[in-house]
Amino acid sequence: MDPRTDCIAHRFWRGLAVGVLALAAVAVARAQDPSPHAIDIPPWFANTFLDIKEDATDAARERKRLLVYFGQDGCPYCKLLMVNNFAQKAIVEKTRRHFVAVAINLWGDREVTWTDGRTMTEKEFARFLDVQFTPTLLFFDEQGKVVARLNGYYPPNRFEAVLDYVAGRHEREGKLSDYLARTVRERASPRLADEAFFGLPPYDLRRTPGGKPLAVVFETPDCASCDELHQVSFKRKEVLEQIARYDVVRFALGASTAVTLPDGRASVAQAWARELGIVYAPTILLFDRDGREAFRLEAHLRPFHVTGALAYVADGAYRSEPSFQRYLQARTEHLRANGQRVDLME
Repeated sequence: MDPRTDCIAHRFWRGLAVGVLALAAVAVARAQDPSPHAIDIPPWFANTFLDIKEDATDAARERKRLLVYFGQDGCPYCKLLMVNNFAQKAIVEKTRRHFVAVAINLWGDREVTWTDGRTMTEKEFARFLDVQFTPTLLFFDEQGKVVARLNGYYPPNRFEAVLDYVAGRHEREGKLSDYLARTVRERASPRLADEAFFGLPPYDLRRTPGGKPLAVVFETPDCASCDELHQVSFKRKEVLEQIARYDVVRFALGASTAVTLPDGRASVAQAWARELGIVYAPTILLFDRDGREAFRLEAHLRPFHVTGALAYVADGAYRSEPSFQRYLQARTEHLRANGQRVDLME
C-alpha cells in the first residue's frame, strides 16, 4: 500500500475513534449523575436524561408509567417514604412492575426538559410545578400527562392504593379521591371529631376588614390521619396558639352542608371540595384576610409542619417567600438560635 494512503487511512480511523469517544462522552454527560440526597434513593430508581415526555414514552414501551419523585435533604417524610413504603416488599414489587421511577432534587441544578420542550433546572422545575411539599410524587400517563399527584407523605396502605389506581388506568373511571374512598380500609373512628374552636353554622366564610384569616378543614369518617390530626396536632400548645389566630370551620367531604364561600357565592361543602380539587383527608385550606386561598395542607403532617403552615399564612410570610420549605428552614433556624428544641417529627 502507498505509505501516503496508509497515513490517510490511519488518520481517518483515528479521527473516527476520537469522534465516537466524544459522542460517548456527550451521552454520559447527558445522562447526568443523580443529584445528591441525604436520604438514600432506592437503587432501582432510573437515571434518565430527565426529559419528561421521553421518559414517559420509554416507560410506555415497557408497559409502565412514569413516576417522578421530588425530595430534599433533611426531609423526614421523604425518609418515611423510603424506609416505610419502599421497605415493604409488596409495594416495591408493585412499583417496579408498573412504573419507571425518577428522582428530582427540590434544590438541584440538573437540567430537566418539560413535555413542551422547555428546559429548566430541577429547582426551577419544582417551582414550575408548584411543589411545596416533600415528598411530592407525580404520575404520568403514556402521553406525558399528569394523572395523579401526591403532595406529601401517604402511609403505605394509601400509597399502595394510589399505585393500583394509576397502574390500573382507573383515572378513566373517576377521581383518585373517590377510588381511595372505595378501596382503602383503615381502623379509625366512624365519627368526625369535634373541636371547641370549630365555627358553627350558618357558615358564612366571607372576610371582613380587620378580621382573621380563615382555616377550612375537610375530613371524612373512618380516616386514621384525621384521627391523628385531632389526637396529636390539635392537642399541642403551639398548634393551638396559631389556630387562635384564625376563624376555623370543618366540613365533611361529601356533605351537603350549606356554605357561603369566601368570594360570596352560595354552595355546599361537597361541591366546593370538588371545585377545590380536594383529594386527601384531612386537608386544611388557609385563606388570607382578603378571602384568597394562600396555602393548603393535604398530607400526613406532624405538629411542627401544621404550626409552621398556620404561621406562614397568619404572619403574611407567604407573600414574600413563595417557598414554604425555605420558610420552614428559616423558621427552624430562628427557633434553634433562640434555644428552642425543634424535632420535625414531633
